[in-house]
Amino acid sequence: MMKNCKLLLFNLDGTLLRSDKTISKRTLEALLECRRNGILLGLATSRGEQNALSFIEGVKPEVLITSGGAMVKCNGKLVYKDEFSKEETISMIGAARNVCGSDCEITIDTVNSHYWNYKFDHKEQYPNWENSVYTDFQKFKEESLKMCVEIFIDGQARRLQEILTECDCKRFSDGYWYKFTKKTATKERAIMEVCSALGISPEEVAAFGDDYADIGMLKICGKGIAMGNAVNEVKENADLIIGGNDEDGIAEYLSKINL
Repeated sequence: MMKNCKLLLFNLDGTLLRSDKTISKRTLEALLECRRNGILLGLATSRGEQNALSFIEGVKPEVLITSGGAMVKCNGKLVYKDEFSKEETISMIGAARNVCGSDCEITIDTVNSHYWNYKFDHKEQYPNWENSVYTDFQKFKEESLKMCVEIFIDGQARRLQEILTECDCKRFSDGYWYKFTKKTATKERAIMEVCSALGISPEEVAAFGDDYADIGMLKICGKGIAMGNAVNEVKENADLIIGGNDEDGIAEYLSKINL
C-alpha cells in the first residue's frame, strides 16, 4: 500500500512531537523528503489550529485536521467545520461544572482561539501556545469546536458523558482530560472530508498515532501505524508498530520504506 501512498497523516502530541514538544531534526528532514517525492503531509490533532501550528512551523502541512476533527483545512482552504452553538457551549460548560465541581478545569477551542481556566499559566511552560486566552467562563458566549474537561473521578466522567449525549468523548491517556466534540466531529470523519477534497481514497492515506482518539483514524486508513509509546488499544488496532516518539520512530520508518 505504501507504494501508492499520497498522504501521510500524523497525530501531534506523542506522535510527531517528542516529549519536549519539538520535532526532531531527523524527523523533519524525513517529512520534507517525502514531500519532495510528491507525498502530501497532514496533521490530525486534538489541539486547536493556532495551538497546533505554533509547534510545527517547519512542516507547513497541506492537510490540517484540528480540534479532534471539528475543523479541516486542505491547502489553507476550509473544507469542514462542525461547531457547537453559543447556547450549546454554555450548556456544556454548565454541565461540566455541575458534575465535576465549579472549580474544574476546562478548555474551549473556537475557530480563532483557545480558552482556558487553568490554575497555573501554561504559557509559562509553553510560550508558543499562541492565541490562548484565560477566562473564568462566567460570561463566555461563543460558538465552539471542542471542550476539554479535567475529570479525576471515573463516575463523574461517565455521568458527564451521559448528559452530553450529542458529543463524541475521548480520554487522553497522559492525564485526566476528556475531550468533547460533536458526534460527527471525529478524526475518521475528517479524513473522509479530506479525501473528498483532494480526490484520493482512505486507502491512499497512511496515519500515525498513539492515543485513544487515533484508533478510528488508524482503522479507516490504508495503513494505520502505532508509535512504540502508544497505548495498548492503539497498538492492537494498528497494522504496524514503529519506534517511539522520542526515538525518531517516524524518521526511522520512513527511511526504511523509502517513499
